[in-house]
Amino acid sequence: MITLENDYLKVSLNAKGAELQGLYSKETEIEYLWNANPKYWAKHSPVLFPIVGSLKDDHFKYKGKSYELPRHGFARDHVFEIEKTSSAEAVFTLTQSDETLKVYPFHFKLKLIYKLIDRKLNLTYEVINTGNETLLFSIGAHPAFAVPNTPNTNYEDYYLAFNTDERLTYWKLEDGLVANETGNIELDGHKLNLKHELFYNDALVFKNMQSSCISLLNNKNDYGLHFHFEDFPFFGIWAAKDAPFICLEPWCGVADGVNHDHQLQRKEGITSLAPGKNWERFWEVECF
Repeated sequence: MITLENDYLKVSLNAKGAELQGLYSKETEIEYLWNANPKYWAKHSPVLFPIVGSLKDDHFKYKGKSYELPRHGFARDHVFEIEKTSSAEAVFTLTQSDETLKVYPFHFKLKLIYKLIDRKLNLTYEVINTGNETLLFSIGAHPAFAVPNTPNTNYEDYYLAFNTDERLTYWKLEDGLVANETGNIELDGHKLNLKHELFYNDALVFKNMQSSCISLLNNKNDYGLHFHFEDFPFFGIWAAKDAPFICLEPWCGVADGVNHDHQLQRKEGITSLAPGKNWERFWEVECF
């Protein structure tokens, strides 16, 4: 376990999956991250790469060959190399291997850069195409935040505040795939009140959300967090059934549609990266 620490935050990281496993505020004395209780969901904040969500029939096709990948890809289950650590920054890397090439025929370097900036934790994803052909990939975040996170509060006391959106359209999921049916959520003054029933039919999947910051707040006290993200065309909000957490998930990629033809280059949300080029996105969480 690697620890980052400054005057405001203490963060725990694991080389397996380069996963964030603790986000503690010294000022509020609150642990904001979900504790990965396997009763509900045994993860904290996995990285989703090289796909986000599920593939139709659990496989894709590329250059006439078929490859099987599990939901959300393989990065979360691999041990990353620790490239750099200091008190306020850690850099993890993952590259292709004989094992990954059997299921994903691309050369790549994936870097996760964690950095403490006062009361904020910043996570930057960098993807580098180290091969000789176009790299096709998706990537996404899946951090789970504890709800409730303070005594004398319950799940229904909490809400999400969107900095721009007043109405949300979400795509429904059908056996883990994006269906052709949508639903609408009318926000109450940019607020979505949390209730477990929201997620009884799996995640809420949004496309082209206008907001760039979602705050997790509650009606009983002034503690919470701001979750900042930019240039992610998809966003998921999810919790396991009746679980005491909420996942805020900016994605560059999305699960296959129910009518997808398995061709990777035609997968919705796929990113194409030329040889030798690199690609970056980041999100950050501010605790208070």
